[in-house]
Amino acid sequence: MTDKAKLYDVIRKPIITEKATMASENGAVVFEVAPEANKTIIKEAVETLFGVKVKAVNTTITKGKVKRFRGQLGKRKDVKKAYVTLEEGNTIDVTTGL
Repeated sequence: MTDKAKLYDVIRKPIITEKATMASENGAVVFEVAPEANKTIIKEAVETLFGVKVKAVNTTITKGKVKRFRGQLGKRKDVKKAYVTLEEGNTIDVTTGL
């Protein structure tokens, strides 16, 4: 496994929601990340993969909801999100593929 492949395991996918779009107006990008990833690893991964300077990283864990499917109880997975604030002049366009 290459070093770049490990970075893609840390940064799973960008999150494109209304709240994430509002955060992008302030220079932040939202990613779904691995649950075991810490802020330092997330910062290194974003800087290496996208070639930008990261100002700050804030993380949050959203607990999975309990849902019913055909009468059976199930649980959605927990999701860890990283709000990555970029330095002035740096941008990441998440609408295009990598």
